[in-house]
Amino acid sequence: MSLFLGIDTSNYTTSTAIFDSSTGTMLQQKKLLPVKEGQLGLRQSDAVFHHTQQLHLLFSELVKDIDLSELKMIGVSSKPRPADGSYMPCFTVGENTANILSSALKVPIARFSHQEGHISAALFSSKRDDLFSKDFLAFHVSGGTTEAVLAKGYERGFSLELVAKSLDLHAGQAVDRVGIMLGLSFPCGAELEKLALKNTEKIKVHPTLKGLDCCLSGVENQCKKLIDSGKSSEYVAAYCLKCIEQSLSMMTDKLLEKYGDLPLIYAGGVMSNTIIKNEFTQKYNAVFAPPAYSTDNAAGIAYLAYRKFNDVHT
Repeated sequence: MSLFLGIDTSNYTTSTAIFDSSTGTMLQQKKLLPVKEGQLGLRQSDAVFHHTQQLHLLFSELVKDIDLSELKMIGVSSKPRPADGSYMPCFTVGENTANILSSALKVPIARFSHQEGHISAALFSSKRDDLFSKDFLAFHVSGGTTEAVLAKGYERGFSLELVAKSLDLHAGQAVDRVGIMLGLSFPCGAELEKLALKNTEKIKVHPTLKGLDCCLSGVENQCKKLIDSGKSSEYVAAYCLKCIEQSLSMMTDKLLEKYGDLPLIYAGGVMSNTIIKNEFTQKYNAVFAPPAYSTDNAAGIAYLAYRKFNDVHT
């Protein structure tokens, strides 16, 4: 038995995971950070505090029936993106915990970015390990990021080059801001989707792109106008998601035109939305992670630690 631990302390979720390479089993323990009703997210100081309260409890639950003498490597998210200067205080909680465990258990540590973890989780959960040795396009769409990257696989991992992004609001921010306007609870994605699925009116949207990049701030403004004009909550929710879907679709088309017919991966909390997923699966034959691996999680980090330790998946 060979075990690999993953830790991820993002701005919204505390996550731990153990990958057993002998069985291919992934165990997860994760918990959303508490957000007061009516608020849009957390300050970094509050996120750090809540991670310190939650991480040890999740870790204890994760390993209660596990022999840690079989642990070979600890993987941890140390920053949001694999880029110089990428930093967010909440990730220091996970990294410090990983450092302590590494010293105490005498096992090596591997540092990755939150974004790499999302993409790795999508590949693992969709059984697309073949892409670790190929080039592909990956979208990371969440409350903190709306980006497309060109990924170059090199067997044990991949390098990422940013090729497109939102120039203003992130897709997850648009979802949550519109959801709060409609009286939903943060994070609003699941409730907004339920409302949107009840809409029966036709919707026309006009996404804004500048080159390969999108602009999503208009989604929030337009939805406020629709609410003020008396449009139903179902219509507003559907309009919001349609704007995001069409913006991402236009970005995808332009990226495929520029880089060729590469495989497409969609990861991040927003991409767990079934409306967008069903449309893109049909249109692009794209790869999506199941919901448990699409929202913030440490599974992708644990899997990257396994691949790094073994150099290549066997």
